[in-house]
Amino acid sequence: MNSPFLSSSVFIRVHPRLFPCLIRVIRGFSAFVLAAAIFSPFAPAQAELPKPAAIQTQDVPPVPVEFADRLSQYQNTRAASFHGWSPDGKGILISTRFANASQLHRVYEPGGRREQITFYSEPVSGGFLRKATDGAILLAMDRGGSENDQIYLLDRQNFTTTLLTDGKSKHRIDGVRDDGKLMIVGGNARNGRDTDLFAMDPRKPGFQRTLMEVTNEHWDVSDWSQDGKTLLLTRYVSINESYPAIMDFESGKRRDIPLPTKDKVAIGAFEFAPDGKHAFIACDADNEFRRLALLDLETNKYDWLTSDIPWDVHGLEVNNDTGLVAFTVNADGASQLYLLESQTGGKLNRRELKLPTGIVGSLDFSPDGKSLGFTLARPDAPADAYSLEIASGQLTRWTYSEVGGLNPAKFIAATGIRFKSFDNREIPAWYYKPRTATAEKKAPVLINIHGGPESQAQSFFSGTTQFYLNELGVAVIFPNVRGSAGYGKTYLMLDNAEKREDSVKDIGALLDWIAQQPELDASRVAVTGGSYGGYMVLSSLMTFGNRIKAGTDVVGICNFNTFLKNTSPYRVDLRRAEYGDERDEKMRAIFERISPANHPEKIVSALLVAHGKNDPRVPFSEAEQISAKVRANGRTVWTVFADNEGHGFAKKDNADYFRAVEAWFIKRSFEL
Repeated sequence: MNSPFLSSSVFIRVHPRLFPCLIRVIRGFSAFVLAAAIFSPFAPAQAELPKPAAIQTQDVPPVPVEFADRLSQYQNTRAASFHGWSPDGKGILISTRFANASQLHRVYEPGGRREQITFYSEPVSGGFLRKATDGAILLAMDRGGSENDQIYLLDRQNFTTTLLTDGKSKHRIDGVRDDGKLMIVGGNARNGRDTDLFAMDPRKPGFQRTLMEVTNEHWDVSDWSQDGKTLLLTRYVSINESYPAIMDFESGKRRDIPLPTKDKVAIGAFEFAPDGKHAFIACDADNEFRRLALLDLETNKYDWLTSDIPWDVHGLEVNNDTGLVAFTVNADGASQLYLLESQTGGKLNRRELKLPTGIVGSLDFSPDGKSLGFTLARPDAPADAYSLEIASGQLTRWTYSEVGGLNPAKFIAATGIRFKSFDNREIPAWYYKPRTATAEKKAPVLINIHGGPESQAQSFFSGTTQFYLNELGVAVIFPNVRGSAGYGKTYLMLDNAEKREDSVKDIGALLDWIAQQPELDASRVAVTGGSYGGYMVLSSLMTFGNRIKAGTDVVGICNFNTFLKNTSPYRVDLRRAEYGDERDEKMRAIFERISPANHPEKIVSALLVAHGKNDPRVPFSEAEQISAKVRANGRTVWTVFADNEGHGFAKKDNADYFRAVEAWFIKRSFEL
């Protein structure tokens, strides 16, 4: 038989009447083989979650696919953020993710389709170029989490994208002139440390006029006057100290604006009033909170407008055509929205615009001035783009972000709590309690510590948090330890420099509070946090290791001296203002004493360390040293490192994998 298959196959000639019998034999043998495979000690391992190509791990056990699939729906919730109105008023620009990274989309009507207009492998931010009748868009994008943002002009009529910056150093868009023909860009190309200010023409690549060269200072352009002749600037020293100034654009001459007090002042929003002779400024002069004032730019007189509101003014938007002013207040972690309207005699009338409970950002008046657009992140739903009609107060939802096919009715909102710390000070926190938690069935607890440290945990929706609550029955608590923003400048400074350990003591007080709750299991507590929150995790494990089962350190600091030595040059002075100056021998000694990398033997809890290798803020070397030192003591350490990420995991495949590893780490630590 001259068959081409003889070398690799055996053919059996079967009588037709015997064929059914052969089939039964084959089926029986197949069942035997299957049973043997299942019950044999050599059976194949349970299917495991594959790693993205850019991820390297050590000592991370396989994550079962079944477990990852349960988490997947929660990871596939989506959010949308508002990026401004189109110049013609026909729709808005938003950012949302449909693939591996957030991209820009245009929405032409409320609830309409999201037309994707950028298609990059990296996350993109940006907005419409002002007065651009051709729909041109300014883009900002880095590569691999480096934070060296480059600026591009996307021409949607000619289908071209033009690089406007040098392609390598760090840049930011500081302001665009009202006619859209010039913009101010900050860039550190000169020496990699100082961010100089330049005027650039978005339509003419290569055009650049130096506006200000700086040395060891941090200047931002806050606003550009409507006539294009004057700039408002802020010199930032720390979250507690800023200085306002005004500059003539043509001459470059700058004049510092006197502050209303000799004490240090923090400045937030700062924008021209429509007349160009006044400015609205939010600062905490002679107050615990940033109040809004109308500043006379000639007399330097401050007319306070919100002294009766005991919270920080956060967002601000001025409509030069109508004179309307919108601003938000961060009231105990939730936004309140207000409108200022000019009355006869120049008096400003203030009214509150009612919104659902949530966090409001990216305020922008529509071109006709009749509506205000913004992002609204509610505690029980992902963030979406909204607009509010000024006259009627009617709220319109533009986007409807998906929740992975989950039942929104099962989402659990947080409850605001206060617990007393070692000095009898009340510490605010957000407590997510699973429905299954009772005195008879105590819930384990995950403490999630924010970074900054000048940041704030707010009541926002998180798919991962909902997974812990609904699928694992784990309670989640987000504390705002001392040093957090939003609770006044005294509270903000309580962890500065040599007071750093006091914020760690707040975690000890939270552990005490947990032990007093009948529905919580104080014997099963874990901590997680990113950046400065990563330091807080490591320090908590070092201090309260016998009370904490496990900790996840994400892009965290483990040694303040090595951190300040190796962080990007443009960040060093900013961080010294908060953490302390390691060049001072006394402060350096304090850093040596409190840095977890110097006391790895005290970390006895299971540890998961995650970091992006391109991190410009907290160097990757911080992750390398803490994981190696704790592992050398024979402790459990899982590591997840990414080649194409920076300060956090921005790409969905990496973020999904890490969150699955962390959830599996928490589950195993709690023996669920």
